[in-house]
Amino acid sequence: MIDLILVAAFVIYSVSAGFFAKSKASKNLTEYFLAGRSIKGWKSGVSIAATQYAADTPLLVTGLVATGGIFMLWRLWIYGISFLFIGFVLSKSWWRSRILTDAELTEVRYSGKVALWLRGVKALFYGIIINSIVLAMVLLAATRISEVFLVWDQWLSPSIYNTLLHWVTHAGINFSMGISSGNIWVSSTNNIISMTLIIAFVTLYSTTGGLRSVIETDVVQFVIAMVATLLYAIFVVQKTGGLGNMIHQLVALYGEAKTKQFLSFMPTGGEAVFPFLVIISLQWLFQMNSDGTGYIAQRLMATTSETEARRAGLVFSIFQILVRSLFWLPIIIGALILYPFNPATPINTAFTAHREMTFVMGIKDILPPLVQGLMLLGMLAALSSTISTLLSWGASYWSNDIYKRIINEAWLKRKPKHAEQVVVARITNFLVLLFALVIMGQMGSIQAAWYLSLLFGAGVGSVLILRWLWERINIYSEIAAIASSFVIAPIILYTVDAEWLKLLIMSASSTIIVIVVTYLTPPTEQKILAAFYQRVSPSGYWRKTAKYIGENPENSIKELWSNIVVVTLSSITIFLLLVGISKLLFPQPGQSIYYPILLIVIALGALPFWWKKAWGKTVVNEKVVTPK
Repeated sequence: MIDLILVAAFVIYSVSAGFFAKSKASKNLTEYFLAGRSIKGWKSGVSIAATQYAADTPLLVTGLVATGGIFMLWRLWIYGISFLFIGFVLSKSWWRSRILTDAELTEVRYSGKVALWLRGVKALFYGIIINSIVLAMVLLAATRISEVFLVWDQWLSPSIYNTLLHWVTHAGINFSMGISSGNIWVSSTNNIISMTLIIAFVTLYSTTGGLRSVIETDVVQFVIAMVATLLYAIFVVQKTGGLGNMIHQLVALYGEAKTKQFLSFMPTGGEAVFPFLVIISLQWLFQMNSDGTGYIAQRLMATTSETEARRAGLVFSIFQILVRSLFWLPIIIGALILYPFNPATPINTAFTAHREMTFVMGIKDILPPLVQGLMLLGMLAALSSTISTLLSWGASYWSNDIYKRIINEAWLKRKPKHAEQVVVARITNFLVLLFALVIMGQMGSIQAAWYLSLLFGAGVGSVLILRWLWERINIYSEIAAIASSFVIAPIILYTVDAEWLKLLIMSASSTIIVIVVTYLTPPTEQKILAAFYQRVSPSGYWRKTAKYIGENPENSIKELWSNIVVVTLSSITIFLLLVGISKLLFPQPGQSIYYPILLIVIALGALPFWWKKAWGKTVVNEKVVTPK
């Protein structure tokens, strides 16, 4: 009963937040998609972390550790450099841009009629393809959770359920994940009911209250998810006989060599070191959101000031990389003990999907009813947070870039009313969902889909960063990056096997193409660059533009390198704390206790050298150049 009360309270709060924010959200797109730029930095950072928690991520990391060991999680942790770079280097410029979507930046940064065309392409690319793939991954994870816990065939009356079952069977809609041992049509019917209710609930509050209601619910959702995850970790540790006993059990089940591989933060085989270094060196930069493009930029632009935008990036990084990982590790390692497997088992999509499911199986098998209900609520809360963010993000492209700018202003030569734009924003949420559901039906494991998205995103990562830091980047640079991704990625996908080599070839070839195209094509008009520079105050190499408007060209370069120092020191603190604390909790056989203590001491020693600059009030004037 108390589980139902918790779920009911969460639903009531979320829906109430949506209706409470409805009047403000209905005023215009700025209120709807950016909450009127009224969000505090800590709240914005927690909101991004809530979105990143998702329902698919704990399943993904469980599969990664089982297939390669803890060091595989660097595939996720290394993004911390990107998050900190966005927070300390780019957040100010995002906030000062005064735009609604990253696609809109195209017409602010570049000149010529091609800019409008590229804005539309990027809106479709991110609003339909990328957004739908990410949302499909989340929904895929949701069905794996719901199939285990939401057994509607046992809860609904036979007359109602049998009618739905007959419809699903007759239509041949197979939404079964193959987790339960029962009839696939029963599982499909259960999943369809679950997804319908969850999606209806999320769209009710997110489309009603816009980003303001999404962020308000995100904070509560994240607290629930983290508390539930911590309790889950505690029960797993107790079930396995304590932290110290977990290592002995791993050795007994898999042997000392395999245990060291599971617990190592570096690849144990010498032949794997170079591929590992290639991946962690490139992946944080060569990805489709390297500069915050998407909902991260949306959250930064929704804050009250550039200082709060920077704080949002820092809060997000700490929760995302450090806190969340330390809560997950006991669960993931415990799953290796509680659900052992034969190390000789071939690692393929089926094996990965099964290991991903051990995270969900543990909730059902280990947790007592109250904690199980709280954890399930936490997973559903994380799911709701991610879905609501992706819906808002996808709809922003449709309403602001496609409907408002292209269809109305460019084609019909009219200015749509604010209320009209908000209606379009609410309607297009359902289009985003439709595309995601179609893609979801074609997915196997979450990990496989994630690897595919990394490859396609690797081609555009460098140009997204360079457009902020280097004035010579022009519109043809971005077009070349997008084109190279679509042309080269499919070729690599079918001709190269090694994941690290795919990333290396994709990132190197796309960057070379971007630089060559940049120098072979004319630069952006100086007046456009000057307006952009005055508007966003970018860090980096803007010598010619700075001289053009009468400013010292060295200031932006000094600012860039000063912020890079902060990024480096903050990365050292967060990563060394993560590794040091993890190694204290889960030491490898024969490991000295002094090693993790030394890592923690170095991490804390670096903290005073960057914290004040990172968190303190911005000294510069936060006056914004209002776009005309």
